[in-house]
Amino acid sequence: MILDNQRALVVFSGGQDSTTCLFWAKKHFKEVYALSFVYGQKHAHEVDLAEDIARGAGVHFDRMDVDFIARLGHNALTDSSMAMDETKPAGSPPNTFVPGRNLFFLSIAAVYARERGIRHLVTGVSQTDYSGYPDCRDSFARSLNVTLNLAMDEQFVLHTPLMWLDKCQTWALADELGVLDLVRNHTLTCYNGVVGDGCGHCPACTLRRKGLEAYLQQKAGNTTAHP
Repeated sequence: MILDNQRALVVFSGGQDSTTCLFWAKKHFKEVYALSFVYGQKHAHEVDLAEDIARGAGVHFDRMDVDFIARLGHNALTDSSMAMDETKPAGSPPNTFVPGRNLFFLSIAAVYARERGIRHLVTGVSQTDYSGYPDCRDSFARSLNVTLNLAMDEQFVLHTPLMWLDKCQTWALADELGVLDLVRNHTLTCYNGVVGDGCGHCPACTLRRKGLEAYLQQKAGNTTAHP
């Protein structure tokens, strides 16, 4: 089903979640744009991969330099001197949390979209597997949607297709969309910048691997049950 307005902008990192969302958007909208951000992340190669994926998918692509985000605070994704938390500390987000990242990304994306007459925004945030990042919660997304509409007197619709999906279900969606192999082999989720299955031990890789293993096991079980 093609949704009204027929055009959407995906906040696109080139990782598992946003790539799945990119192809979800292609299924639901006639024309799709992708916007990636360079914010001082150590794994900035993700943006080059994002461009390759978007071009291959026939999607309009643009990148934007927002390195001021890295200058605002200290975190393990932008500061190479910090050792990365491999488990979530009790009572606080892990040090891979970049304060304000999704707030800035989505606000900038809304302005970018407004100038092009686009009203649908798509982001891959998920509360189910949100790793302790407060700006991945449903309450944040809903609140920001209202704020963006008030700030620009527009009627943006912020879509969060993965909000209530765990990583196993996200892999299932990628498979349903016909891009399981693309997502597995050509996206960059790893905080250490390793493409595909990644380094295997950073928080992003651990979450991704567990979800993939669960999905492949589930899929194998379904195949056995229904030869």
